[in-house]
Amino acid sequence: MNKEQDILLKEGKMLPVMEHFYTLQGEGAHTGKAAYFIRLGGCDVGCHWCDVKESWDPELHPLMDAAEIAETAASHCKTIVLTGGEPLMWNLDILTSRLKELGCTIHIETSGAYPMSGHLDWITLSPKKTGLPKEEIYQQANELKVIIFNQHDFTFAQEQAAKVSDHCRLYLQSEWSKRNDMYPKITDFILEHPEWQASVQTHKYLNIP
Repeated sequence: MNKEQDILLKEGKMLPVMEHFYTLQGEGAHTGKAAYFIRLGGCDVGCHWCDVKESWDPELHPLMDAAEIAETAASHCKTIVLTGGEPLMWNLDILTSRLKELGCTIHIETSGAYPMSGHLDWITLSPKKTGLPKEEIYQQANELKVIIFNQHDFTFAQEQAAKVSDHCRLYLQSEWSKRNDMYPKITDFILEHPEWQASVQTHKYLNIP
């Protein structure tokens, strides 16, 4: 990356885009809705079970003009999901401003480990033990999605739920490789704590992106 590109990246005029595609939202409160996903490269949170580790190194992904990717996304659908990687590593102001001009509703899926930027309508906070959310993000979250990999993650989920607003929806989702072991435990936990809901990666069952 040259100096000029670095400046454009910091300004948010260009972003490292791993992939972008039109599909159905597979998880959480908006499961089943048509959405255009923009997956940004770059993440240093380092979850060992991450299923998109190829997104971690932003240098591997081409820089794209933020306004142009916004126009491509909006031409397919008005519900846009920003994901990663960790999308909040980057300045999202220009991308999201253009999306709003084009009439889009903007969702983000984030660990919350970086400061918030951009114009966002729905914030899915998926906190990770390896890089906890910024305190100010908890109260902004519309849904809290905690990935369950082992028994201690239930305790972590409750700790995180204590920090979000009363209006935030609470979801437990099994790490994919542990689903046969963890969903029975998630079911039992939700029956004891009915403020929580189960989230399932339906897109993997549907064999779509």
